[in-house]
Amino acid sequence: MSLLCDLQINLNHEFTFFLNQDLISEYSGFLRKMIKQSSKKKKKNHKNSRIIIEVEDFPGGSDGFELVSRFCYSNGGGISIDVSNASILYCSSSFLEMTEKLCSSNLLLQTEKFLEGMFYWSWNDVLLCLKSCEQVFPHADSYGLVDKLVFGVLAKIAQNSDMSHVFASSSPSSSASASSQSPDTAKTRSDSDKRSTSRSFSCKTSNEWWFDDMSILGPRIIEKLIKNLGAYDKNNNSLVLTRFLLHYLKTKLQNKSNNKLEYSGLADTAVQGVVFAAKTTFSCRKIFWVLRVLSGFNISNESRIGLESVIGEMLDQATLDDLLIPAGGKREKGFYDVDLVIRLLKVFVRIGNSEEDENLRMIRIVGKLIDKYLREISPDQNLKVSKFLEVAESLPDSARDWFDGLYRAIDIYLESHPKLSSEDRTKICRCLNYKKLTLETCKQLAKNPKIPPNIAVLALKSQQLSDETLTPSREDKNKVNKIRNSRNYLEEKPMLVRLKGFDMSSEKFEDDLRMMNLERKLWNSSEKVCKEKKSEVVSRLVRHGHTHSSSNFPRLC
Repeated sequence: MSLLCDLQINLNHEFTFFLNQDLISEYSGFLRKMIKQSSKKKKKNHKNSRIIIEVEDFPGGSDGFELVSRFCYSNGGGISIDVSNASILYCSSSFLEMTEKLCSSNLLLQTEKFLEGMFYWSWNDVLLCLKSCEQVFPHADSYGLVDKLVFGVLAKIAQNSDMSHVFASSSPSSSASASSQSPDTAKTRSDSDKRSTSRSFSCKTSNEWWFDDMSILGPRIIEKLIKNLGAYDKNNNSLVLTRFLLHYLKTKLQNKSNNKLEYSGLADTAVQGVVFAAKTTFSCRKIFWVLRVLSGFNISNESRIGLESVIGEMLDQATLDDLLIPAGGKREKGFYDVDLVIRLLKVFVRIGNSEEDENLRMIRIVGKLIDKYLREISPDQNLKVSKFLEVAESLPDSARDWFDGLYRAIDIYLESHPKLSSEDRTKICRCLNYKKLTLETCKQLAKNPKIPPNIAVLALKSQQLSDETLTPSREDKNKVNKIRNSRNYLEEKPMLVRLKGFDMSSEKFEDDLRMMNLERKLWNSSEKVCKEKKSEVVSRLVRHGHTHSSSNFPRLC
């Protein structure tokens, strides 16, 4: 008589099972062959000793093997097949070769019959069974089980892709019993479940109701689903799949325990979908959000370039908050990702490098945005002068009507970096166009102790030689317009009006006098310019018939 437990199985180098070799050989072809091989190696004096078999890489681990053992010891029963264990039992029975060649109604056949009824399961049952495949994914994938369940999920999505409801999960017992019913009976029961539970579940929209449910699945299964749809990597041109992948990756990003490398393929697929539909579907802010999310999944360099190219082309729609993307990793290079902004600016300048009015309008919008950005990042102690200049000089001169905003950014930077050398303080000012500084800003620059003296002299000299100095500033023009609309103009500016020898009835001459008063303030910066202006006024009065000598004019300097 054989021993009750004459077979020892060491499972995956972690667990040990003691079984009866005759009983287990009746159902498993794999173990039957292993027992025969081990018996031949035994010596005659050890005929009754226990046989030891090493089983590695068994699907389902100890739980799966325990279920199989219970099936064998209960003569083909003793376990209930449901959606939570069907995948494990299917892979375990396939691994152990529990086929019909050994005995009728073996475990593999029973699990196959159960899985054939998946098209009559509820949505949640299919999803739960697919989720359980993650425990045995390599085996489930090689045996074709993952593909079967993925097609079942896709069929459910297709059936409920309109505004109809997706029905609540039935109990495991009902799913198990469905496998023993005929298809017609199972379909009738499923229809009954639909009618009874349709009020308890509602979907988001016709195309996106399944997003949250599918987010519980692991990346390998989602990758399998995308591949079956033919949309993996560069082939993704589906807006629905792109939106799902973005939703899915956002949920996984919040879990710090996930291995982000496993999601890189899905992230690249999402990028391809965004690039494909960016100009017609996604706003600039949304694509910035995509960049923030997907950067955490180690997307490929090609995908990153594609995403940055799309953003760069619509940079005029961006806001300051969009550009303030924290730098990943160590903070030695600064708190914000300045290199990203530089790359985006290069793309924008490259596609908008023309003199058309629309392009000029767009580039001036970006110029104001970059000045705000520089003022925001200037207090960063890790921001190098070279990086500041690289951002400021990425745009052409035409991007700024006035350089006052850029000067304020430089002033903030110098204030935040008091230990900066004189050479660096001089270097950072090279991005300024002194001729495009307003007179007031130029005065502030000249009085600023943080600005090197040679820069202040250069700025004042540029102002003096600039044609813009002779033209009233925008603020001065606004003041003139207000004064011209005032009824009390003669009372507010009596000095020139009370001069003797001028015919004030001429409206043309009256306007000349008003402009003279405004120009007087501008002439104070240069005696030479004042003298030139006097001769211009004399010539102007002569043209109007006034021949009074220049001695009758007021002293302007």
